[in-house]
Amino acid sequence: METDQWGRRIRAFRKLKGFTQEGLAHQLGISVSVLGEVERGSRALTDDLLKDISEALHISTDELRPPDKKIERG
Repeated sequence: METDQWGRRIRAFRKLKGFTQEGLAHQLGISVSVLGEVERGSRALTDDLLKDISEALHISTDELRPPDKKIERG
């Protein structure tokens, strides 16, 4: 799992849904520093945390999943 891509998407959806880091962290029962590390890609996501984040943001884990990188061949 490429944690930085997941983190960027989590941050984008969090902002889109109107959550602050503090608000989402509180709802998830984790510290703001843990959420910040996840969003920066310096902390790996567990399956349980990913599920909790997707439920809190009311989106599926598939929506959070970073798009596959396509290799261009020329």
